[in-house]
Amino acid sequence: MRALSALLTALTTFTAYYVYSPLPSTLSKPWKLMMMDATFRCAQHLSNLAHYVGLSHHLHVLNFVSNYFYQLDPVSSAHLKVTDTVFDGVEVRIFDPDTEPEPGGTLKRAIIYIHGGGWALGSARARSYDTLCRRISEDVNAIVVSIEYRLVPNVHFPEQLNDVYVAAKYFLLPEVLARYSVDPERIAISGDSAGGNLAAAVCQQLTGDTTLTTKVKLQALIYPVLQMLDFNTPSYQQNTDMPIVSRFVMIKFWLDYLNGSHDFAHAMLVNNHTSLDISDTVALRERLNWDSLLPPSFKKNYKPVFQTVGSPSVIHNVPALLDVRASPLIAHKEALQRLPKTYVLTCEHDVLRDDGTMYAKRLEEAGIDVTHDHYEDGFHGCMLFSAWPTYFSAGARTRDGYIKWLRGNL
Repeated sequence: MRALSALLTALTTFTAYYVYSPLPSTLSKPWKLMMMDATFRCAQHLSNLAHYVGLSHHLHVLNFVSNYFYQLDPVSSAHLKVTDTVFDGVEVRIFDPDTEPEPGGTLKRAIIYIHGGGWALGSARARSYDTLCRRISEDVNAIVVSIEYRLVPNVHFPEQLNDVYVAAKYFLLPEVLARYSVDPERIAISGDSAGGNLAAAVCQQLTGDTTLTTKVKLQALIYPVLQMLDFNTPSYQQNTDMPIVSRFVMIKFWLDYLNGSHDFAHAMLVNNHTSLDISDTVALRERLNWDSLLPPSFKKNYKPVFQTVGSPSVIHNVPALLDVRASPLIAHKEALQRLPKTYVLTCEHDVLRDDGTMYAKRLEEAGIDVTHDHYEDGFHGCMLFSAWPTYFSAGARTRDGYIKWLRGNL
């Protein structure tokens, strides 16, 4: 009996230690977020164990665990037709509202949506994204094209970007738009997290493609990840161990995406990969000078981290670190000036807060009309948590604010 009691006490103590992490008071329902984060970490640890013993790649296991119970077939409803198809070799899920066109018009609006998940997780068929795209399609009264791009570790940069670009460019063909009764002057491209990265990069490519006769009207980026040159911005320092994505996890996602070794992660934690003795990175770091791009309320007392002598081997082995297609934030001003009206959503408790904020500022300086919505009680990925049992008020408000902007501007 004593042994059982001791075992239960040990298990309870371990569980409390594993689950508990100090969270800011401005977050709503911190215990629910702790439980969700602990569940995600547990799945990560199990996938790492499976990888270690040689069963499968850890990302294959993690994707299987996260999607096994949540992959949905395309189910239509009375007012929404949902179908899976292929655009020039890329799988997509299409949400088409069975409603009357806008007053005075005969054509529909359209949104190209790109899911998040660190370029390695998630799916257009996942319950979370299926639900979100249904809501967007119905509330905006627009066709939503959700792209099922290939994932790490099956492919790496730039293949995810190529998939999205190919599918988007195919959809923008006049004959395809006509097939879906889409107004060529009312098309948006949007995405969240890593999907926001792909949306921003593809939008830069599309606006620079002189062969296209159709241009997107809007881009909408939800807590996007936009650069990997500085992992010590104020939001990275402030939210180092914040759920749902910590700084170290974000760096590993980047290295997996760019097919780099995790051995470089610790060098990147302290910005050794973009030190002052690496000439290729000095000019690029100037384009994300957060001392001038962030408001004082974000900078607080945090200091920039510049290493005098660093690790050039990181850049030599992972040259995509300097590729603007991977880091849309470091694009030339001339490329930014071609971009459409933009919406950027950021959350206070998110390592990526400053990526989106700096991009909004750079776009404004380039003369682009930008709406930047910032949520003080928001956390990374919160928009997907807007329904029971993972309901957060921040999730519902970010989703509704985003949809309201699309409805009013598309």
